[in-house]
Amino acid sequence: MKKTAANRTAARQAAATPVARELKGADIVVRCLEREGVEVVFTYPGGSALEINQALTRTRKIRTILPRHEQGGSFAASGYARASGKVGVCTATSGPGATNLVSAIADAFMDSVPLVAITGQVFQKFIGKTAFQETDFFGMTLPVVKHSYLVLDVRDLPRVFKEAFALARSGRPGPVVIDIPKDVQQARAVPEFPDAITLSNPVLANTPRATDADLDALLRLLEKSKRPVLYTGGGIIAANASAELRKFAEKTRVPVTTTLMGLGAFPENHPLSLRWLGMHGLAAANWAVDQCDLLIALGARFDDRVTGDTARFAPRATIVHLDIDASELNKNKPADLPVAADVLDALRRLNARLAAGKCRLPDTREWLSQTDAWKADFPFRYETGPHIRPQEVIETLHRLTKGDATIVTGVGQHQMWAAQFYPLTAPRRFISSLGLGAMGYGYPAALGAKLAQPKAQVIDIDGDGSFLMNIQELATAAVEKIAAKVIILNNQHLGMVVQWEDRFYNGNRGNTLLTRPENLGHAGNPSGLYPDFVKIAEGFGVKARRVLDRADLVPALNELLAHDGPCVLDVITDNTQHVLPMIPGGASVADMILE
Repeated sequence: MKKTAANRTAARQAAATPVARELKGADIVVRCLEREGVEVVFTYPGGSALEINQALTRTRKIRTILPRHEQGGSFAASGYARASGKVGVCTATSGPGATNLVSAIADAFMDSVPLVAITGQVFQKFIGKTAFQETDFFGMTLPVVKHSYLVLDVRDLPRVFKEAFALARSGRPGPVVIDIPKDVQQARAVPEFPDAITLSNPVLANTPRATDADLDALLRLLEKSKRPVLYTGGGIIAANASAELRKFAEKTRVPVTTTLMGLGAFPENHPLSLRWLGMHGLAAANWAVDQCDLLIALGARFDDRVTGDTARFAPRATIVHLDIDASELNKNKPADLPVAADVLDALRRLNARLAAGKCRLPDTREWLSQTDAWKADFPFRYETGPHIRPQEVIETLHRLTKGDATIVTGVGQHQMWAAQFYPLTAPRRFISSLGLGAMGYGYPAALGAKLAQPKAQVIDIDGDGSFLMNIQELATAAVEKIAAKVIILNNQHLGMVVQWEDRFYNGNRGNTLLTRPENLGHAGNPSGLYPDFVKIAEGFGVKARRVLDRADLVPALNELLAHDGPCVLDVITDNTQHVLPMIPGGASVADMILE
């Protein structure tokens, strides 16, 4: 029988439409990831996750990255999420593979990072029987996730994954765990993929919206204010609300300070910027909050590193607290106007009211004159010396890159100096473990950030102690050709702990020296410093260079920036430096150390 044009069209359409067929649970997992638009998965195989890893070899839509440690993979997934705004995905096997993800899950929980962690689990018949490589990962992670799943029926996988991704990215973003026994991965079913999902938990599912009365009340407080301050956090970045924040600040002429999580949400070179506040923040920002009569907190949570003694934080201010997570309202600091709301929607509507002339704008000229004087008189600063100062490394990097780089950090003094001396002008360009403060975060997170921002110059500013904790990820960078760079500010100490020892423990060293005492200091015996990061990096196949003398710093930084692959720059720095300003923990602005 002769085929007509209509018959041929119908045949082509039938061939293009996938026919429902049975799939292994592991293949359903991969299909679910594809449907969520996942492009990169950081995955470490093992016995209980073999099926998932085998299924990942059959996809052409997802790039799989093998880290050299599960913690490295999960931190990389976090860095990817922070840099892209998408959900980061990592997988591991049961038992120790899963438990190695816990730090990254806790970090994502505290810093509101959208992360889905998929773990293999032992066969269902062995659950609860202390089987080989069995842990109750579902129960173990409950305190540090938005939600956990233990999937016991292969037919539930499409729904579970749809829910998990919706939960991870909706409302206040956060981590979700999906634990899948091996027999569920092996079981077969005809998947039914939902196009949409209705989440049953209203707290997790809903995005609250400010009422008109809330917004009008905020504007009435602003009208009466003479010394207002906008205190903004990571919620601005998570909500993609930076442009609306800038519009609101410029219209009202209110100075803006951010948390470390909020760096880049408001350009730090803007005349209204007070940079960032808190324990090591700009003195001007801390004084402004202390003296303000109205504090408008947007997408920030009044954490202890910002507030110190909450009873003495912003003591003169009427406080407006607007946050998407209602549980944060009145938790750490009571608010006069608490508003559970999506900050992007709230700022858009506030700006519309301002444009319509529904608010008499405050006269902040005298207040801005005062904050400008504080900024001029007490900038972030340091004294030069005979040896390279860590602050000057970052300051020089900023000059050479013209501020156009994505900065990732480990945890310690270098983290604070990076925030102080590399001012940010755009969001998602500062990536660091801030709530949890997990050492070892920097380089693996930089790998994830580089995959998310392939055209950006991505640089991990790290300390010698922090970098050592996940140094094995240099192998991942070399094999996968991920051109994330690292600058090690190498002072041979656990610097931040040393600073506290100097300030509060009479300089007594409690296991904070990272080299042999006889090799301490680059002026004495640089060839005997431990470890030799250059040799280690070269052993992984990564280009590396050490800098001892100030004259070599700029050429070495230019070499690092020009290199088209991963690169390590080990800069031996003065080990006597402290991060200043400093407000001791639990203290207040009155106790700020400036010198």
